[in-house]
Amino acid sequence: MLRVLICFAFGLCVSIQSPAAEAQERTGAKRIVSLAPHLTELAFTAGAGSHIVATVEYSDYPNEARTITRIGDAFSIDFERLLALSPDLVLAWETGTPRQTVERIRELGLRVDTIEIRRLAQIAPVLRALGEHAGTSQIADAAAARFEREIQALREEYRDREPVSVFLQINARPLYTVNGEHIMSEIVSLCGGTNVFADLNALAPTVGMEAVIAKNPRVILSTDESTDAPAEQWERWTSMRAVREGNIFALPPDDLSRPTTRLARGARAVCQALDEARQKKSR
Repeated sequence: MLRVLICFAFGLCVSIQSPAAEAQERTGAKRIVSLAPHLTELAFTAGAGSHIVATVEYSDYPNEARTITRIGDAFSIDFERLLALSPDLVLAWETGTPRQTVERIRELGLRVDTIEIRRLAQIAPVLRALGEHAGTSQIADAAAARFEREIQALREEYRDREPVSVFLQINARPLYTVNGEHIMSEIVSLCGGTNVFADLNALAPTVGMEAVIAKNPRVILSTDESTDAPAEQWERWTSMRAVREGNIFALPPDDLSRPTTRLARGARAVCQALDEARQKKSR
């Protein structure tokens, strides 16, 4: 089977196939293996959840995904079990699934589609592509259109809001944040916020406490799963505006870190947090 992988500038990878493969694909992929939790979720959203015969650890959303057979995790999979399942489509994460894993699956003669999502605008096209692959386009197209409407509504609602400086905390020890290329930073921008570490080179860099204090963010948004009370970590640093004004918010990590349609819900939570901070200034 002749397949050529093409990655566009915005990071979405698609495959060009032989006519015979394309004819087979039109019948819809009936046995899908997903190698990332967010790809499992996207497949369910696209109406193809019942087609998934195996996935990897931490594929826990929606609830139905918890009962699907596991064949590995983000670092390794059981190739013997994978082959025994006879999938007609394997979904891989372009920058998350190890390259050698993808190459080995292709050597086994299985079809692999690699997917990468770095921006909000890429989610709807991926859903539509999954719908085409699985023969569930009606469900996928509706979900994609709904997500686009929700994001556009937020964009229009918050486009003229007062700018608010934001520190995005994704882990406390060590202290991790994200740069301006991360999809969470795009959400902050959509809500009228400014990521104080947007200019760092790494996508998810470590930063020092002193660096955060020097940036003096007006808001701290935490998606750190290790604590339900991120404010306690910062309460002694009263020189920071976020601490003085009580603008430290804990947000559900999966609503913001996984590139799925749940990002619309996460974006709404971010926008509401930033609005709450703006209102405190006016009191």
